[in-house]
Amino acid sequence: MVAGSLADVLYGQYKWWFRALWLLVLAVATILSFRKKGICTFDQAKRRHNEVMNTVLAVTIVSVLAYIIWLYGIVHIIGAWAGLWSITY
Repeated sequence: MVAGSLADVLYGQYKWWFRALWLLVLAVATILSFRKKGICTFDQAKRRHNEVMNTVLAVTIVSVLAYIIWLYGIVHIIGAWAGLWSITY
């Protein structure tokens, strides 16, 4: 009961803060990945523009799809299986 109430408050009132934090963590992880590959300056990023853009687009698309599938697919099905709500289509 307490966990459900806490989840309602955290996800209901603060969901945009969590989403912003997720984007910040994703951006930092992507930048650190580029630095590990040796792309540390804007000149190096300009020279490898296609690689940078493809990586950023792929990471963004995959993470958004994973979020949607997790939240609206898997969590919904688990909640219905546990009897927390009913599945309506």
